[in-house]
Amino acid sequence: MKFIRYTFIILFVGFIIACSNSDDSSDGENPQNEELYFPPLNSDMWETKAISDLNWNAAALQPLLDFLEDSNTKSFIILHNGRIINESYFNGTTASSNNPWFSAGKTLTAFMVGVAQEDGLLDINDSSSNYLGNGWTNLTSEQENAITVRNHITMTTGLDYNVDFTCTDANCLSYLNEPSTYWYYHNAPYTLTQSIISGALNSDFNSYFNLKLKDKIGMQGSWVSVGYNKFYFSNARSMARFGLLCLNRGIWNEDIVLGDTNYFEDMTKTSQNLNLAYGYLWWLNGKSSYKLPSSEDVFTGKLIPNAPDDLIAGLGAIDQKLYVIPSKKLVVIRMGNDGGSGELGPSGYDNLLWEKINSLIN
Repeated sequence: MKFIRYTFIILFVGFIIACSNSDDSSDGENPQNEELYFPPLNSDMWETKAISDLNWNAAALQPLLDFLEDSNTKSFIILHNGRIINESYFNGTTASSNNPWFSAGKTLTAFMVGVAQEDGLLDINDSSSNYLGNGWTNLTSEQENAITVRNHITMTTGLDYNVDFTCTDANCLSYLNEPSTYWYYHNAPYTLTQSIISGALNSDFNSYFNLKLKDKIGMQGSWVSVGYNKFYFSNARSMARFGLLCLNRGIWNEDIVLGDTNYFEDMTKTSQNLNLAYGYLWWLNGKSSYKLPSSEDVFTGKLIPNAPDDLIAGLGAIDQKLYVIPSKKLVVIRMGNDGGSGELGPSGYDNLLWEKINSLIN
């Protein structure tokens, strides 16, 4: 009888342990353990997940949506592990509506610089004159040759920003500081980054972008010239697809879009010691100080105090927001009109929006 009793106890304990292990590995119980999901290409299908499955505060969703609608938002998406948790459209916008990314699109260009370098077409440490040709500024040859591709993607060219900062004509591009000695949000050298890529290719940037990025992750949209600027226009899901690609560090499902992990890491960490909150055309949270567009001042503290420290972001004029938060496995998209800041990139709206998001996810 003792043998039978002990055997029963052992079997019972084994059953309990097995059930416990099964529960612990359940995606429903541990949503952070879910496999990252990628929506199919050229399809409107996209898996969703309920807020209740994530143990988020469902009561905070409607106040968030009210805030978004009242602040001129058009499109809003939250992804967790690639699945749509909320997708909302406001103020006459639908899922098929295209909106400008404005400077949030700089992240696309930064990504393409990495792709072009991985393809052996350019080196970011080379003089940008190697790809733009001589005379793209009105500097001396020595001054012009000192500007590298890396200076273009870190806002450290040293070119005079006290002019029309969008103008890419040579007579608008004058010497002010030595390259790499001063950070200023100067749009013209950024815009020329796409010309650097096309010069390296000896072909069209848009076709290369479509082949190497857009088509590989199922984005739609296009680059549009507006004055000197080149802005990307797309629907919100296309921005979310790019955010998901960056959440997975350049890999879409099993397709390696950007395989240079060193470049990706450098792109999304502090790129110079002049503005700690800036990578390669990406904004970075969680740093001890930051500089803002249209300002020469250094501000103490985090760029977005209410947001997670590891947040990286594409931030565009009138509050276009692409947030990627690896620690939370989140991608958050906000497109629309001015939320009240009137700023070119980072704004007070970021902190207000994250106050509402935190009420939902915490």
